[in-house]
Amino acid sequence: MNPPSAPSSLEQIASCVAGYDPNALPVAQAQEFIARLVPRVGAVESLALRSALGRVLARDIVSAIDVPAHDNSAMDGYALRGADLKADADSVLPVAGTAFAGSADQAFDAGVPPGHCVRIMTGAVMPAGLDTVVPQEFTQPEGDKAVRIPAGVVRTGDNRRLKGEDLARGSAALRAGRRLRPADLGLLASLGQAEVPVFRRLRVAFFSTGDELRSIGEPLSVGCVYDSNRYTIWGMLQRLGCEVIDLGVVRDDPAALRAAFSDAAASADAVITSGGVSVGEADHTKKIMAELGDVLFWRIAMRPGRPMAIGRIGNAILFGLPGNPVAVMVTFYAFVRDALRAMSGQAGEPPSPTLRARCTTALRKKPGRTEYQRGIVTRGADGHWQVAITGSQGSGILSSMSVANGMVVLHHEQGNVAAGDEVDVIPFDGLV
Repeated sequence: MNPPSAPSSLEQIASCVAGYDPNALPVAQAQEFIARLVPRVGAVESLALRSALGRVLARDIVSAIDVPAHDNSAMDGYALRGADLKADADSVLPVAGTAFAGSADQAFDAGVPPGHCVRIMTGAVMPAGLDTVVPQEFTQPEGDKAVRIPAGVVRTGDNRRLKGEDLARGSAALRAGRRLRPADLGLLASLGQAEVPVFRRLRVAFFSTGDELRSIGEPLSVGCVYDSNRYTIWGMLQRLGCEVIDLGVVRDDPAALRAAFSDAAASADAVITSGGVSVGEADHTKKIMAELGDVLFWRIAMRPGRPMAIGRIGNAILFGLPGNPVAVMVTFYAFVRDALRAMSGQAGEPPSPTLRARCTTALRKKPGRTEYQRGIVTRGADGHWQVAITGSQGSGILSSMSVANGMVVLHHEQGNVAAGDEVDVIPFDGLV
């Protein structure tokens, strides 16, 4: 077996991205670059079914049984042959017996006499030769041992669940790369699957940089602020199901930064920092990043969140995010979220869904960059979605993200928006 090839350098990856320009990089090109950069987790572990929620499936799950195992009734009612029903008049059929769900009764193994029906409960196995179920509420008793069925209430085959119609023996129930949801756990349980092979959780270390930052509980000196970014990053990583390593606030000191980056890269698959990547900042963060790894510094054609660093330190992928609170969240959701999902082994997941909504106000926008504005999405009087901008869109106004329930995306080539124009909105529900 040949040894694994060394990962491509950042320069090699950049050469594959058409029109790559680190000083004016469109959002789509930055996303393409990152998709080429990030590796996938390979380690697999087996978990009990109830411990697997939110984890990423490592192998296809193939059904060893048919689900359901037999044709069965979808209703409480009467099982019969559809051909025994009259098309233009009521049908009166003798009742040959009762079939219960889970019953091992073999009374119908020999079949049901022609022109007869069987009282049947939801989930009960369909007696041999019967192909239709009439719901109980459509019938009337006819004496003690027969039932009257009006014409036209069912068609042949109605209310019968077919053997294997949910899952056929030998078919793939779930594909590798799927992040397991509650319905998936139920599906696996229906197969009798007690344990699930999943990729290990992605380990992500993060810290904030800046001498002006203080942790909660510390007194604030003049010019200092509490570090909010670590809490929003922590929350976003929790939503992704990552194993989170919080390294706190790191002062703008070369030795402290070098130790923080080294420790983070040694213990995690990915490292996220906030602050210290803007052009011309008088700090040591960018210098230490470049010293310890293969790192590029970008100016992305977007607002907010223009400065960003991307690269590797050791075996860890580095995401250096801007320091402004809103810019941190926007760049995380524009670039980091999908990258971490890919690293964790997720495959084939659809992108975040977008809504088309009418903008209630005019928006100024220059073509040549992507803008993300915070908005409040509601239903208009005519039932259509509409979105109102939350007010000031400054990248330091974190309260606007808290008030908003969606993010308006004004695309790279898009220009001014008139009131009443439709725009794309990414809902926050399930995202933030």
